[in-house]
Amino acid sequence: MSKASAARRLAATAAYGGTGLGLLGGSLYGVLAAQATLARRRIGNAKVAPPDPSGRYGAGFPGVPVRLAVLGDSGAAGYGATVAAETFGAFLATGLADLARRPVALECYATVGAQTTDLEAQISRALLADPEVCAVIIGTNDVTHRVHPSTSVRALRSAVERLQSMGTQAVVGTCPDLGTIRPVGHPLRLVARTWSRRLAAAQAIAVVEGGGRAVSLATILGPEFAAAPRDMFGPDQFHPSTAGYQSCAAAMLPTVAAAVGVIPADSAAPEAARGEGVLSLPEAAAAAAASPGTEVSRADVGGGPRRPRGGWAWLRHRRRYPIPAVGGVEPSRPDDVQVAPPGPTSNISV
Repeated sequence: MSKASAARRLAATAAYGGTGLGLLGGSLYGVLAAQATLARRRIGNAKVAPPDPSGRYGAGFPGVPVRLAVLGDSGAAGYGATVAAETFGAFLATGLADLARRPVALECYATVGAQTTDLEAQISRALLADPEVCAVIIGTNDVTHRVHPSTSVRALRSAVERLQSMGTQAVVGTCPDLGTIRPVGHPLRLVARTWSRRLAAAQAIAVVEGGGRAVSLATILGPEFAAAPRDMFGPDQFHPSTAGYQSCAAAMLPTVAAAVGVIPADSAAPEAARGEGVLSLPEAAAAAAASPGTEVSRADVGGGPRRPRGGWAWLRHRRRYPIPAVGGVEPSRPDDVQVAPPGPTSNISV
């Protein structure tokens, strides 16, 4: 079965019911889950909640602030950061403000240990602030906590559809490549890599079918992390470091900016030599899962060949933009913007 077919099958299983364990086979899924349990024991549980980056960024710029919400798991929340300026949300908001030349009002609702099914509660809170765009990082805890893939994908599509129906653009960073997590030993790293990439592809299909945009986050735990693990991973060798969160924000920034019109949605013509163009949605999703920072979004193609199952999608490698140093933040919740006090949390993954 091709990667695109496997991703399409999982997404279809999520849409129509079933467990979707045929992705790698139930036995391999069980082995991976057991390895994840051992990895979690080595990583340990969170003792300190991440700092809350909510606030107004680019306060010196004129104009009405862009309303940005960050949803998801500990990767979105910035677990491991000691100050708010070191979190994914702070880097993303700073970069967006710099591109827009307008302030950005950030609200972060991501929580450590969150699974995809937890997005519904986060969305309910986020919608009270009427965000223009939500940046979401989710999926790794579904892998390490034995959530059936179809359950995860179905919950993600529902979350994206809800956001889009309320006029909020959804940009989802898909499940990162788990094959480079150091606490996951050989030979199961290969299994973890295959499993997480196929889940990422299925997530991309669900996001695009729900009306959103997907961005591959292989970057967050991918080749550049493997090349410099001491720089890109935090002390537990599982969660990203400050440099890792900045790299993740840089990967998602162009798509978030395009979603709110800060840069044109089609700011650059597709380049075939770089693998860009219009593909069937499953093919685009599978290609993106192995290519860091790749965007998958819906493409409306008229007058061409017969519409493939799942429709057409743009595959883009958007230009990266430098993210300036975080500074001059006006916190929206002053008591939380510094290091949060210790508190109980669930078992941790990214």
